[in-house]
Amino acid sequence: MASTSNVDDFDSRYLIVHPENGGMVDLLRYLLLGDISSGVKFLEAEAEAVPVLVVEEAADHRWVIAVSIIARKIIGFLAKPMEYTGFVVDFTLNLLSQNGNIFGLLYSLLHGNPTIALLDCSCFSKVVIPRRGTETFLSTIGQLDGRIDLYKGQYLTEQLRYSDVGQSGIEMELVNRILMDLCIMASKLAYENAEVVRNVVVDHWKMHFVDFYNCWNDFEKEMSTQVFILTDKPKDATLILISFRGTEPFDADDWCTDFDYSWYEIPKLGKVHMGFLEALGLGNRADTVTFQNHLLGKEAKFRDRSSDSEELPSTGNDCIPPGKMELTAYYAVKNKLKSLLEEHKKAKFVVTGHSLGGALAILFPTVLVLHDEMEIMHSLLGVYTFGQPRIGNERIGRFMKAHLESPVQKYFRVVYCNDMVPRLPYDDKTFSYKHFGVCLFYNSCYIEQVRILLSVSTFLTFT
Repeated sequence: MASTSNVDDFDSRYLIVHPENGGMVDLLRYLLLGDISSGVKFLEAEAEAVPVLVVEEAADHRWVIAVSIIARKIIGFLAKPMEYTGFVVDFTLNLLSQNGNIFGLLYSLLHGNPTIALLDCSCFSKVVIPRRGTETFLSTIGQLDGRIDLYKGQYLTEQLRYSDVGQSGIEMELVNRILMDLCIMASKLAYENAEVVRNVVVDHWKMHFVDFYNCWNDFEKEMSTQVFILTDKPKDATLILISFRGTEPFDADDWCTDFDYSWYEIPKLGKVHMGFLEALGLGNRADTVTFQNHLLGKEAKFRDRSSDSEELPSTGNDCIPPGKMELTAYYAVKNKLKSLLEEHKKAKFVVTGHSLGGALAILFPTVLVLHDEMEIMHSLLGVYTFGQPRIGNERIGRFMKAHLESPVQKYFRVVYCNDMVPRLPYDDKTFSYKHFGVCLFYNSCYIEQVRILLSVSTFLTFT
């Protein structure tokens, strides 16, 4: 655990972009005329660095900051229409799917007095009204891609169980492919409610459902960071999987998180995306000292001694409502993972997620290393992300290199063609939000290229 002695000596550096702090005239003057004084209105930094850091950032990263502000203003303006559209789309797709699609629904409406049936969706004499939170109510993503079964079926985990990890490159390639099949489906499943997740894990994948967490996200100011955990079997498990939910299509706050340029600098680690830290429950921008407490000091130490079922009192996070503190994603998942590893002595764990969930998936083990949780990290089998945005600058990759590449490569990012999210937040030659790890890039024909980052601007590519 990080020593609290570091906290008092730590000179925090951060930058927060506030789209609401300036008007359209300020934005246009900043973007088109290069008026730094107008751009500075949107920025906040630590007191010791003002105005030097703010002016430098406003001048050096004008286009990146301006794009971030414009995107977040537009998304913020469309937040309610997006929310209502999502509600209508979700309900309509479920109404159709649970009533035999459009023809089944019309048949039910045209024959007699339609009555509400909550469970019997096979009888066309009744109209089934979808209910959110039930095992039959799927997200829009689940409706558009109805696949739930694993590619290799029940044999997938059996193959993984009997594979000798680390014995040879061929066997490691087999393990990676098996895990990727599982992680792809788990990342998709993370968009569903707890009952759907439980049903798929238990009845279709024949695995053990551990728990589903709906955690406090301080950037969005609501319980919106979702993650579930499973094991391959209830007793003597060999695999633990943690899957974070990604960017929901109609959630404006999720998209604002992806476009946010704000960062917090951590000694040894580098500059980290502030919104992703908040999504894990590791601080809040309204009181930036909380990042310091969580990442380097007393908060992390206090919570490490607390179980995931206890209600944890606030120790400096007054911006998080009472009662929400015990359900922040990093601490809830870490405490449960610790107990699972103690229960299943031979188990290894995998972390996965799509889009925003991918960022949280790689940030989770990064903070574990920062907190010196090496006993947990020794059990890490892999991190597999899909369409993941960048989480910070190049120093993070160097910091994590020894933990994710030795003795074998453990971190794989899957990127499809021109997907926009892996290119967020935008990088440039001065700030350099950068990816790290092995990139598995798929073009529009689904031909894979393996890209290994050699330096800031150089990739080694294999087809």
